Amino acid sequence: MKTIDIRTTQNVTIEYELATLRERILAFFIDFVIVYVVCVIIGFTLATGFREELMQIESYGLLMVVIFSFFVFYQLFSEIIADGQSWGKKAVGIKVVRLDGQEPGLSEYLLRSVFYIIDVLFSFGVVANLLISSSGKSQRLGDMTANTTVIRVRFNLRFRLEDILKINSIEDYEPQYPEVRKLSEKDMLLIKSIITRSRIYKNQAHRDVVNELVVKLKEELNLDKTPPNRVEFLKTLIRDYIVLTR
Repeated sequence: MKTIDIRTTQNVTIEYELATLRERILAFFIDFVIVYVVCVIIGFTLATGFREELMQIESYGLLMVVIFSFFVFYQLFSEIIADGQSWGKKAVGIKVVRLDGQEPGLSEYLLRSVFYIIDVLFSFGVVANLLISSSGKSQRLGDMTANTTVIRVRFNLRFRLEDILKINSIEDYEPQYPEVRKLSEKDMLLIKSIITRSRIYKNQAHRDVVNELVVKLKEELNLDKTPPNRVEFLKTLIRDYIVLTR
């Protein structure tokens, strides 16, 4: 599985798994089927004699152009509204991210959508497949121009915040870091993900990620000193957050 390191806006480097070509094709297929069905339903509803016209090659070609145009707009608006995930991407468990760690904006989503015309329409998907397979960051042309890529996010669905560390078994727990309420649930899930990956991948790169995260959290929470046991510190923050916010 290909991976990529992305430095977040909190100046922490996180390793993500890149979406595979198969996953991206499957997401594309799901999205295209959704758009195709919607377009056909609208066509049958609005056009008289549409069924007979569909049998003509010229009309069918025009229909495909309309469907693909609608598909481009569908990709644009769904990724804007759903934070980089169309329905197809949600189903597969992948999403669009920027390589510089910032949230993708309108311009990035627009570039990705427009370049579907070259990546997929004019080349029948050949350009997109070749570029995603050969590039180190699994980018098609639209990704390269927008400085984005597509990563896997299914690992975030393996747990809920309430399930972490069997929090229900510590009824009399007293939080040690009340400042943790400054953080969000998304931050907690990120912390949990880093803990899990550092346990699975016992190498220097993941130890460095843990250290950088602890330093950043120390500054964010205005702590006087860096805790000696960094992983236990992160686990304590998760416990504190759950107790203080549930």
